[in-house]
Amino acid sequence: MEKYDVIIIGGGPAGLTCGITLASSKGKFDFTENRRYLIIYGDYSDLDKALLNNVPGIKKGTKGEDLLKQIRKQAEEFENLKLKKGKVVKAEGEKGSFIVHLENGETYRSDYIVIATGFHSFDIQGLNVEVVPHKKSPRQGKIMIKNENGKVREGLFVAGLAAGVPTMFACASGSGAEVACDILSEWAGKTVVVHDVPETN
Repeated sequence: MEKYDVIIIGGGPAGLTCGITLASSKGKFDFTENRRYLIIYGDYSDLDKALLNNVPGIKKGTKGEDLLKQIRKQAEEFENLKLKKGKVVKAEGEKGSFIVHLENGETYRSDYIVIATGFHSFDIQGLNVEVVPHKKSPRQGKIMIKNENGKVREGLFVAGLAAGVPTMFACASGSGAEVACDILSEWAGKTVVVHDVPETN
């Protein structure tokens, strides 16, 4: 059974940003040098049907499906980050010993899990999370997972719309980065962020 330091369930803006942020920390901190990450994603993201006109740095009129492909390609450039298409049906365990079960029978182990499955529904068995009405959705019937600043309990985090952030790309993406920084900070034993600065001669 393959083992990862963090498994991210969901490959939309939050999940991909979380994975990219974690993976990009290699070379910046000694404690991330040998860590590995896995994003498990399905067939659909809300970003697929979006038309983006108000995201800083993104050209007005960009199709969400095109941006999603671009971000996924960016994620695939990191050797310590693997993307796996599949459906998670069950996840169990606790910090340091989670087991994630896919519909096709594959299983993976991880120290941490990040849920980034959106706000439509949550049907993964075994995690015993509390699903509540989404507090910031403009549409009725949407859900979120009860959390405290992205943390559900030790080792289990939630990001993006599933965490209850407003239903906009920038909010979901930022939530994924924040959760990644929180996990990195746990490993460091202090607050850390992943800053990229130009090299100087």
